[in-house]
Amino acid sequence: MQNQLRGRCLAFFVSALLSCALAMPALAASKEQMRSLDEQVQEIKSDVLGIAAELNGLEERLLYPSNTQVALFVTLPEGDEFRLDSVQIQIDGELVAHHIYTFKELEALQKGGVQRIYTGNVATGGHRLDVSMIGKSQSGGDLASTESFGFEKGVEPKLVGITLAGDASIELGDW
Repeated sequence: MQNQLRGRCLAFFVSALLSCALAMPALAASKEQMRSLDEQVQEIKSDVLGIAAELNGLEERLLYPSNTQVALFVTLPEGDEFRLDSVQIQIDGELVAHHIYTFKELEALQKGGVQRIYTGNVATGGHRLDVSMIGKSQSGGDLASTESFGFEKGVEPKLVGITLAGDASIELGDW
């Protein structure tokens, strides 16, 4: 009886070993298939990101055609360390941008950064740009200034730089 039990255990053990040995190539193939699937997923992700970038470019060209596109940028003069709190911009009396600055944004502007505050469409011809800023001077006094400027929009895209200074001056320049 004990020999029969040992024989059965041995037979079971041998059949289990054979099953494992036969399953090993299937496991290896499965790992290779998983790697192949991972590579395919990465390729698909890459393709999707490329398509998304192309769509963003097309969207910008459709929404802002070059013959009507205007982009406004805000900068601070180098070395000017007043605290800019907010900016409000109107084109032809219509509010197009309003921004309240965080500490990090202000720090970036003070280090020479440029902020694209608005991109939109305007017809070719003459336009009025009203820029208002609120802030604090280095001595802690309140700063508030509003300036109006005229600009001409031609057929090409118009890039306008707005420089805000701690003496409450606002300057406009083409880029």
